[in-house]
Parts: sequence; structure tokens; C-alpha cells
Amino acid sequence: MQHKINLALQILPQVATDQVYAVVDEAIAVIKNSGVKYRVCPFETVMEGTYDELMDIVRKAQEVCFKAGAGQLLVYIKMQIKANEDVSIEDKTGKYDAEASL
Repeated sequence: MQHKINLALQILPQVATDQVYAVVDEAIAVIKNSGVKYRVCPFETVMEGTYDELMDIVRKAQEVCFKAGAGQLLVYIKMQIKANEDVSIEDKTGKYDAEASL
């Protein structure tokens, strides 16, 4: 599959409570440095790219969490994949971006 998909990634690291955000920040840095389009949300980060590149990012994000001290991870992945066309973040949420008032 070479067309773009959307993948939502949530990683819950097993670390001391005061370290959770620092470990999650490491995973988000992997996503940011990957160059794919992404959006950080309160419970997950949504990415847009090919299946193979996004699954590679998922693997790297998990590895960096372990390097940051996590003893265990709960990893939740959701994907939207279309057979013969791209999937985009904007198609689902673009109309709400202008309405955001946070």
C-alpha cells in the first residue's frame, strides 16, 4: 500500500507518575522528527503517511519509550485505510479547525 492512511497512536508507558509526560514527549519527538503530517491530541497523536512509514514510526516511538525508562508499554493503534485512495486528517477534522477556540 503506497497511498496515505491515517494512524492514531496512543502509548501509555509504565513509569513513575511524574515521568509519564516526559516519556510520551520522547515518543512525540520521534513523530515530529519523522517529517510526516501529524496532530497531537489530548489522548493520542494522529499521523498521515504510508502504512510502512507509519508502522516504522510506531516501532521507533516504542523503542524510545523503553530507552527513556519505561518497563512496559500499553500501545493502542487505530487506522483508517482506503483500498485505492489517500486518507487525510483534514478530510475528517478540517471543518472544525476554524471553529477551535482553545
